[in-house]
Amino acid sequence: MTTAPTLPAPTAFDLSPAARTALMLAGGGLSLLVLYAAGRAALGLAPATPWVRDVALTIHLATVVPALPLGLYIFLTRKGGARHRALGKTWLLLMGVTAVSTLFIRNVGDGAFSFIHLFSVLTLVGIPKVIATARRGDIAAHRAHLLRLFVGAMLIAGGFSFLPGRTMAQWAFG
Repeated sequence: MTTAPTLPAPTAFDLSPAARTALMLAGGGLSLLVLYAAGRAALGLAPATPWVRDVALTIHLATVVPALPLGLYIFLTRKGGARHRALGKTWLLLMGVTAVSTLFIRNVGDGAFSFIHLFSVLTLVGIPKVIATARRGDIAAHRAHLLRLFVGAMLIAGGFSFLPGRTMAQWAFG
């Protein structure tokens, strides 16, 4: 009779205090900027962005906006328990839908793919790695893949979404 692999006991967040602070500041700051931009758009204070009616962009915004604070919350709370696994699966699903939706968003650059689409590919490659390392019980690799995925797909790509000409930039600063 074989026994199921045992999961490690829930542990506290194990990044250094400086790394934890940087993650909180970057993720929290970007979350506030996204809320500000979305609020301006919702209140009619931002310039018109008719392309937002595009289904792919609507799906993208509907999945990426909650994924940012959810991912940050998961990183900053206890790991290994049922709540962590459920929220992690939700986050990965949001990220997967977000990445796929971006492949259909090409309103910048006359319909061509832009450099920011590389983050979509990296996300779609990274998600199976995150799942595989968790199932293997390789928590160090799981954590490393997730940190790269969060920083790359959420913070860096999210920061790029505020470049001139992009929807979030127009909503926040236009």
